[in-house]
Amino acid sequence: MHQLINFWPIARVISVLLLIIGMMMWTGIPFSAYYGESVLPLLYAGLTTITAAGILWLTTQRRPSDDTLPRPADVNIRKREGYLIVALSWTAMVSFGMLPYLYSGMLPDVVDALFETVSGMTTTGASVLTDIEIQPRGLLYWRSLTQWIGGMGIIVLTVAIFPLLGIGGIELFAAEAPGPTSDKLHPRISETAKRLWFIYVGLTVAEGIVLFVAGMSPFEAINHALTTMATGGFSTRNASAAAFPPLIQYILIVFMFLAGVNYTVLYLSLKRRWSEVWQSDELKAYIGLVVVVSLFFTGRIWYITGVPLEQSFRDSMFQVVSLVTTTGYVSADYTSWTPSLTMICFVLLFLGACAGSTAGGIKIIRNLVFFKNSFLEFKRIIHPQAIIPLRLNGQIVPGRIITHIFNFLLLYLILFVIGSVVLSMLGLDFQTSVGAMATSLGNVGPGIGGVGPVDNFAWLSDPVKLFLSFVMIVGRLEIFTVLVLFTPYFWRLN
Repeated sequence: MHQLINFWPIARVISVLLLIIGMMMWTGIPFSAYYGESVLPLLYAGLTTITAAGILWLTTQRRPSDDTLPRPADVNIRKREGYLIVALSWTAMVSFGMLPYLYSGMLPDVVDALFETVSGMTTTGASVLTDIEIQPRGLLYWRSLTQWIGGMGIIVLTVAIFPLLGIGGIELFAAEAPGPTSDKLHPRISETAKRLWFIYVGLTVAEGIVLFVAGMSPFEAINHALTTMATGGFSTRNASAAAFPPLIQYILIVFMFLAGVNYTVLYLSLKRRWSEVWQSDELKAYIGLVVVVSLFFTGRIWYITGVPLEQSFRDSMFQVVSLVTTTGYVSADYTSWTPSLTMICFVLLFLGACAGSTAGGIKIIRNLVFFKNSFLEFKRIIHPQAIIPLRLNGQIVPGRIITHIFNFLLLYLILFVIGSVVLSMLGLDFQTSVGAMATSLGNVGPGIGGVGPVDNFAWLSDPVKLFLSFVMIVGRLEIFTVLVLFTPYFWRLN
């Protein structure tokens, strides 16, 4: 049976997304006005975006005499439409999201504005700004807000309002939600999206209040709450988290860690269903990884550098949590510690936190499945006739899930190698090539080499920035969501 791609719901959803983006731009106007800055860039950018949304919406209106457009009640997004919506929506979001930078002259170069916007929307946190503290406050707020928008995925928010459009959103949620699992908190997908966003918003507000009480200014507390819960890492300071006192850094550690937890687990915790919470093998691995690596780092830094024990522990814990959760805040230059610790930090760029969180990277659950299955393979070699299934959270993992995860890991590694080669061909040295590729594909922010924790991406050439922008989107959307569009199978009619 021939199935043409239905572009009606695609256009409808993108129009709603642009409307939301435009209205969110205007939330930065009060900051611009309060600090005596021009409100026109955000005003015009929001107006442009909302106008584009209106035009796109009007083109999808069903006229009484037009029988070519489906009725809203008959529309359901299939896999093809779901993946197209996600890819095209992110393209639209970054295209219009960079308008405030261009209209204000903060980043007059289109490539730089695009890179900064993609880095924000994908929660990567790589920046081309060489002096953040002199930038207009209203635009810094928008810069932080782009990460908050991309953190849970603006697509998921739109899924929550799909009933208003008469569109079913299960396929879209599957394409956008981060991680290989899609545990649902409620039978209806729109209710699931709403619960995820309530948790997301609640934690953001809570962190902002705690940071303010701890001594941050209201503006900085808002910005860091937005970028922490998004695991984005954009800061209002040039020195990032290193500019703040120890108490602030400990608060950021706690909320970065929470942002890396599967939101299903956070929901169960709020419901005090502790027995279900501790059934999560991924959560146990996540906690164990952070604790063990942080303690190892603490001992090494304290013994080799002579830094006081408390600072050694704080810097170690902060950087480990920041890298594992792909937040990308910096409290210390980890490349200046020891070569062995720098190498471990490089490895952490690949891990990611829990699936179903706002973190990027491979995700711990995929690594857990890989190592568990690899260990069981030795047992299968000794007992070739035995049926030895892989269990996770007390349940047998289906073979198709294992195959999917192994394919993802292999494809991730291939993309990393190919991307590193491309970057080296574009003029980067070896260390910077692998560092930039690893941090962009994993949506982390700081890497190694010329894009380390005390450097930024401003010095890179335009071709490199454009390539890394594409890589960041591929990494944020879990590789398959984007690359499937480049396969002939996606466009076949049957």
